[in-house]
Amino acid sequence: MQVLLDFIRRYVHIFLFVLLETMSAVMLFRFNNYQGSAWLSGLNTVTVGLGSLHEQTLAYFRLQSVNTRLTADNIRLQHEADSLREALARATHQPAVTERRLMATLSGYRLIPATVVSNSIRRDNNYLVINRGAADGVRSEMGVVASGGVVGIVYLTAPHHALVLPVTNVKSSISCRVRGQHYFGYLQWKSGSSRHAFVDDIPRYAKVKPGACIETSGYSAVFPPGLFVGRVKRVGNSPDGQSYQLDVVLGNDFADLHDVAVIATPYRAEIDTLQTHAAAEALTP
Repeated sequence: MQVLLDFIRRYVHIFLFVLLETMSAVMLFRFNNYQGSAWLSGLNTVTVGLGSLHEQTLAYFRLQSVNTRLTADNIRLQHEADSLREALARATHQPAVTERRLMATLSGYRLIPATVVSNSIRRDNNYLVINRGAADGVRSEMGVVASGGVVGIVYLTAPHHALVLPVTNVKSSISCRVRGQHYFGYLQWKSGSSRHAFVDDIPRYAKVKPGACIETSGYSAVFPPGLFVGRVKRVGNSPDGQSYQLDVVLGNDFADLHDVAVIATPYRAEIDTLQTHAAAEALTP
């Protein structure tokens, strides 16, 4: 208590000065209209300034959440724009001659539409993954096509996805023929460019010129005959020198493959039964 009294006694003049100044200010602003108005105007200005500073401070600390929300909205709008762009492209798409002929050839077959969800083009053993599987009716050894022609053969299925062996795999071998001439050979890929493959075993007496169409021969239960594969770019000799080797530019750009269709061959079971019967007969002494 003594300390408090000593403190007040020491600074009593300052306290008295502040008290008198306060009383003077109150009397000045209360009993003089002009000074009172000036005081209120200044006080309002200070109050508005402090309120504005407070709002700016809160807005600054809210910037991170606002930016996060804006980023999410931008991503969502971008996805919607991409989806609408793809839908518009499909709706206004005018099929080329190759695509129209492909659809005409497959008019008697059930097609299972699918989308490529994974793709590789720079390996020797390239594969595709599509978003249709056993639950959708996809089975192993079904053919896969796109707007540019033959894509490959289903290799393995899961309930909702399937692994496709494309023609751009060194293990792929598809029976093909020269359109209009019926000379056939096997389409094989030798790594390198994903736009080129080769057809071997074309007889040397065959008159094949660059620009000729290569199509499926139909000598298997996978692809019906007449499906476009590609066009001949160059005619050369096969490695053994006994036949021609055709350098074929593939109809599909495997680096930009999106929409495909799986061919559900209606006569597959019948053909498999006949082939199994023939193999069993061949083994019978």
